[in-house]
Amino acid sequence: MTRRNQYPNKIIGGGMIALLVAAFASSSSSFPCASATATATSSSWRASAFAIPRRRPPTYRSGHPSSPSTLSSYPASAMTTSARAGWRRTATTTTTMLVGGRGVRFAGSRSYSRRRLHGASSSSALSLFSPTSSSMGVVVSRLLGDLFASRGSVPLSYSLSFNAALFCALRPKLLTMLTPSGYIHAFALGTMLWTALGWRGWTVCVMYLFLGQAVTKVGFEEKEALGIAEGRGGRRGPENVWGSALTGAMCAAAAARALLAGGSGGVVPCASTSFGLSTDLWLLGYVASLSTKLADTFASEIGKAYGKTTFLITTLKPVPRGTEGAVSIEGTVASVIGGLLLSVYAYGVAGLLRSPGGVAISTLAAFVATMVESLIGATLQGREGSRWLTNEVVNFFNTLIGAFLAMSLGVLFLGI
Repeated sequence: MTRRNQYPNKIIGGGMIALLVAAFASSSSSFPCASATATATSSSWRASAFAIPRRRPPTYRSGHPSSPSTLSSYPASAMTTSARAGWRRTATTTTTMLVGGRGVRFAGSRSYSRRRLHGASSSSALSLFSPTSSSMGVVVSRLLGDLFASRGSVPLSYSLSFNAALFCALRPKLLTMLTPSGYIHAFALGTMLWTALGWRGWTVCVMYLFLGQAVTKVGFEEKEALGIAEGRGGRRGPENVWGSALTGAMCAAAAARALLAGGSGGVVPCASTSFGLSTDLWLLGYVASLSTKLADTFASEIGKAYGKTTFLITTLKPVPRGTEGAVSIEGTVASVIGGLLLSVYAYGVAGLLRSPGGVAISTLAAFVATMVESLIGATLQGREGSRWLTNEVVNFFNTLIGAFLAMSLGVLFLGI
């Protein structure tokens, strides 16, 4: 790609980052997180950056496993006392807690108790980060608990800090996979995904990046000699980052919005919706979009390296390897494997998909969308009047088709 043709891609990429950052930042202050920190003074109290729901503490009969008689006392290190009217507000990440015989909290949910303290004074305020009430180890464990919560979105500040540290530590390795500008855009994308879906959604995208980069290097010398290898030694630029992951980023933002609306503490099935669609459906679209791009990458790179007979998808006439719209048996099989690998990871490890049915739908949608992408390449790409239809634009439509198809099949066959 010439320097002259890179300017539109840079403008588009910068605009995408600005829009997505604005969308995520506007709602990041309300994202649920795994734990809360509270600090009290003589006149005010404050909790971590989300609205605290007020719920009436449940009551239990004697002998119940969660009754006051069978629970241990609430740890003072996670307690704050407000001098105003002597009320006690608590927040903890322990699975069960007891405050003065009331206010039981269960694992996987967030609740706060409010109880009158007799004889409370302003000097009795305790802070989570006070040297006298908590060790540094407790503070670190709480921060790591928020950052690597098994369920839940992550505060933007945590996600930004973690991704900045990780990208700096892995900079030499990442620059072998990304251009300098692609490196910056990938950092922005990683921060957004961790903020929206936590480590689960983030690792799915990282898995796509590493698998895609690995398959790009297969037979690279031969492909380079034939002039059909990826430019820049296979390194991805901003246009590649957003062409591949813009659809996924939008699905992740919609899923986070649904989780926030439903008050869910994490990436789990819930009844909340975003734009009329359930959380599970948006997560299926997110996984399918990245699986589609990985399937396309596998088909293209394996087909170029090992395709014995390549033919145009519209006419079935033999064409040279690397021709837009060309398919091969080897590449077609590879596309199924690529889509299946990422879908299985999203189900078995990341837990974004609820059932094996989701894996099947994501893989099928990825395969069909890859075939549609070949059809677009054979009929429209490179033709007069469609110069704007670059590989990156086609990739975006490819992932959009994959996500739409998977979400449609999810409604029809999975009822989500």
